[in-house]
Amino acid sequence: MAEDEKYALRIRGALLEKKILCVNVIGSPGCGKTTLLEQTAKKADFSFAVIEGDLETSRDAERMAALNVEAFQINTKGACHLEAHVVENAISSLERGYAKRCPGRPLDVIFIENVGNLVCPAEFDLGEDFKVAVSSTAEGADKPLKYPMLFASARVVLLTKTDLLPYVRFDMEMFRRDVRGLNPQSPILELDLTSGAGVDEWLSFISSKIEEKRGDVGR
Repeated sequence: MAEDEKYALRIRGALLEKKILCVNVIGSPGCGKTTLLEQTAKKADFSFAVIEGDLETSRDAERMAALNVEAFQINTKGACHLEAHVVENAISSLERGYAKRCPGRPLDVIFIENVGNLVCPAEFDLGEDFKVAVSSTAEGADKPLKYPMLFASARVVLLTKTDLLPYVRFDMEMFRRDVRGLNPQSPILELDLTSGAGVDEWLSFISSKIEEKRGDVGR
């Protein structure tokens, strides 16, 4: 892990020089990470590319490519998280591919969709500007205290599948209270990715962080 942190520092320095925001999206399998990025592709006015982390298959990268989003698939072959030395190589390939796909348009954001897991991905620095914690109502409201490292370190917490609230047992008050106890500063955004409800708030949050990275506003 200590050796990998050297790569993370190098990634962070390179992306800072280029003013490219890097966002590490972490959540359980099926919580809606890829759907979130699909909605982002349909509505965002900023440019982005995606690193997709999975044990196997290129299905998530194919979903991105179908929306004309440059994506690079990393298959970990059983590893439960991405590591910075692999991400560094992926970023180089991703930037080349993006330059060909979108000539003349600067790249604003690189999203890293990490392997579906609430534990190991939270422990590894990939050179990102910040982590995003994604949790769905179908998983239950108890996840923040069960997996505190992710929720404590996330810059924003996304609660997805709010359209299922009438059909699942989910204690919204407990969820908010537990997140606030771990991370008082992090906003909690509620999303229904089927209808697109809440996506504008997500896009506004990312846009503000792009401006911060460019130095347009103070951190």
